[in-house]
Amino acid sequence: MTERLTERGKQILEAIIEDYIATAEPVGSRTVTRSHGLTLSPATVRNVMSDLEEMGFLASPHTSAGRVPTDKAYRFYVDTLLEVRNIARNEKDEIRKRCSLAGKDLAEALKETSRMLSSLSHYTGIVVAPRFTANYFRHIEFIKLGGSRLLVILVSRSGTVQNKIIDTKDELRPDDLVRMSNYLNHLLEGLTIAQVKEKIIREMQSDKIRYDSLLARALELSRQTLSETGSEVFIEGQANILEQPEFTDMARMKEIFRAFEEKGQLLGLLDRCMDAPGVNIYIGSEAHLSQMVGMSLITSTYMTGRNTMGVLGVIGPTRMGYAKVIPIVDYTAQLVSRLLERE
Repeated sequence: MTERLTERGKQILEAIIEDYIATAEPVGSRTVTRSHGLTLSPATVRNVMSDLEEMGFLASPHTSAGRVPTDKAYRFYVDTLLEVRNIARNEKDEIRKRCSLAGKDLAEALKETSRMLSSLSHYTGIVVAPRFTANYFRHIEFIKLGGSRLLVILVSRSGTVQNKIIDTKDELRPDDLVRMSNYLNHLLEGLTIAQVKEKIIREMQSDKIRYDSLLARALELSRQTLSETGSEVFIEGQANILEQPEFTDMARMKEIFRAFEEKGQLLGLLDRCMDAPGVNIYIGSEAHLSQMVGMSLITSTYMTGRNTMGVLGVIGPTRMGYAKVIPIVDYTAQLVSRLLERE
């Protein structure tokens, strides 16, 4: 249907979207002609607006009111009409100042990043921490506890630690545990945790392991340690959503907060973003989540090399200021990627 959209139609649609982003009020034909200096009569603008409504770009919330953009209109606007502005110097300074790993662990730094995204955008900031399996392996250690139990400590290059207590039927001496640790630390050096899991499975099938029961035990214990854990997600500035005039309905507010608190469906959507590097934009119904109706999500992946580590972004109303938010999200993801690379 978009091929039927004339240059005049695009011009008027862009004017309506930008007015609605600014005011959250339905836009009428006189507003369009006055605010944007169009050399068209209100009657001509009304006719074009009627055509845009028939094409699914506009909707009439009330019989006597102006029009509001639909999800389809915002998608066309973002893909075709939007001119993304350069990020302001003061915003870059703010992002650099607050997105720092100095004196912080990774979780604390990512939480502060979500606060910063919320503060700069005036919407809700969201950061998904790297899954443990996306980290690079640094060190594994076995410590004997009472009875038949072992404490296995697995440390990633980013400093994330995963501890697991494992019951073992074997009688292992302290020097056995040191040999097991040394073997695994040499074998798995330079791999991501995900690659470590694959390497362990391949190594367990090798001839060498069949003739060395201690190394076989080391591989089996490390395999048990590498159980998958879910992603941690940091959400800040939820209350900013409730300041938007389109979300004043109490039932709608409760639904939005439930989505933020439960996080499960939201994480499913963010996992989809992880599979598509760079900036992604989900507008309203495109997210296929009932709680996201009337809302948009702008995300970008952050990476080390070619390895996607996590995703960060902003959630706001569909009428959010895309021209401002997109470069903030993009720049933040690039900065977090550089910080992780240096680590």
